[in-house]
Amino acid sequence: MSRATTTNGKYHAHSSSLEKLNGEALSPRSRSREEYPLDTHEDAPVEMSLLGNGVRVDAALEEDEEEKDKLSKPLSEKDKKAMVLLIILYLIQGVPLGLALGSVPFLLREHLSYAQLAFISFSSYPYSLKLFWSPIVDSLFYHKLGRRKSWIVPMQLVIGTMMLLISTNTATIMEKPGGHIVELTITWTLLVFFAATQDIAVDGWALTLLSDDAKAYASTAQTIGLNTGYFASYTVFLAFNSEGFASKYGVPRLTLSTYLRFWSVVCYAVTAWLFFFKKEEPVAHDDPDLQLKSVYKSMWRMCKLKHVQKLFLMHLVAKIAYLGHESVTSLKLVEKGLAKEDLAVAVLIDFPFQIIAGWLAGRWSRGDKPLRPWLMAFWVRVAFVFVGMAMVATFPGNPLGWGWFLLYIVVTVTNGFAGTIQFVGVSAFHTRISDPTIGGTYMTMLNTAANMGGTWPGFFILRGVDYFTIAHCQVPDKAFGTLIKASECVSEQGKDQCKKLAGNCVIERDGYYIVATACFAIGVTLWITFVRPTALTLQSLPFSKWRVNQPR
Repeated sequence: MSRATTTNGKYHAHSSSLEKLNGEALSPRSRSREEYPLDTHEDAPVEMSLLGNGVRVDAALEEDEEEKDKLSKPLSEKDKKAMVLLIILYLIQGVPLGLALGSVPFLLREHLSYAQLAFISFSSYPYSLKLFWSPIVDSLFYHKLGRRKSWIVPMQLVIGTMMLLISTNTATIMEKPGGHIVELTITWTLLVFFAATQDIAVDGWALTLLSDDAKAYASTAQTIGLNTGYFASYTVFLAFNSEGFASKYGVPRLTLSTYLRFWSVVCYAVTAWLFFFKKEEPVAHDDPDLQLKSVYKSMWRMCKLKHVQKLFLMHLVAKIAYLGHESVTSLKLVEKGLAKEDLAVAVLIDFPFQIIAGWLAGRWSRGDKPLRPWLMAFWVRVAFVFVGMAMVATFPGNPLGWGWFLLYIVVTVTNGFAGTIQFVGVSAFHTRISDPTIGGTYMTMLNTAANMGGTWPGFFILRGVDYFTIAHCQVPDKAFGTLIKASECVSEQGKDQCKKLAGNCVIERDGYYIVATACFAIGVTLWITFVRPTALTLQSLPFSKWRVNQPR
């Protein structure tokens, strides 16, 4: 499993792969055909569907014990080496994502308006749309190089080369980004696109690199690698990039150019080792996943399922309630003076708690109600909408007192904990219902809908903050000793003009509070009236209702 949802500025990747397991294409932890109740009667109750052939109930009761036995077995040496390789590959993927979706927006905030940042936020879309080219990555490859290496090797070469090229002129662009909005958006969108394509291949390779008993650890490798790469580029880089951090701890300041050059070298080195020394198992020529046309046909049949359509719509609106808070609160705190190194420390502390949350949510998601943690954690994240607004309104300025900073850490950790629980819960549900005949593609489509639910509102939220904000430039009149309003102070042009006049921007109405409150009202209403009832209904359906290809 992988993800691309947003939690306090953190993005995670969702699984996107096609693979043949035990004669069929299965996603990690997905069931074989024999384990799916057929339920030939459309309106048959769930309980009756579990009693077919007189043994279905016993099989269902034994399933959890079998899963526990698999997870309790120690990893073989081959699986340990595979885990290390997967962690490294996911780490390389996380580095550009941490920059494009984490550090760069924070570095640009002091130079750009929220409307301009909204345009740059389009760079996150490839991760949410990779579904449309994932069958191509799974089906087309050079046999001598290998099914997965055919894509991983060139994608990592491109990623390394792009980071090297960006490092040559990043100082100039980042200092005056206002005239390079289109260039910045295209550059980072392409970088995320190549990282998303590498993710498709790595996710698919994980299903063959690991043994059957160890496939459940694929998501563990992905979580460790991707999050480590992301946090290195987001929290660690922001801390060492800060002049205040460098002077406080007596370390040299790490520039974006140096950081990009370092990771381009690492990317080249890993790719060279992968190309020359790592062999990939050959693929059978009659593998059904290699039939590109049939995969797209299965995707279309899946989209026509009524329950899938309801699930898609549910995902598209499920996150609205707290996205106004999670998209803007951290940016607002930085705008008010929260040091980048303080932000980095808070998110770094949050990292181990996310790992713990993932483990706990995995346990809570077992059984017939995998969406239970997802439903419960929603209210925790919604509660922090008002906590976030209160923290922005009461920000004490620098230097920060220990009391306020500890509160900020608690809020960051608790909100991130709830976000991880929601992700694991919904991922467990997706794994549970995925049709094993097109396991990887099915999972990717479900996760795409979940990703889009956290992506599409972002543009409108950032634009809305500027739209509802009223601010003016206050310039001192030296002749009369009074203050006068000189111009608007919302757009980047207005802020530049105010700076030239030696004035100060004064906010009369902050659009952040309006947007966050509107998102809360709309999102909670949709949750109560549509999302929660739909989730409970879909969770109770028998597996056969989610099948695209019924067994003969």
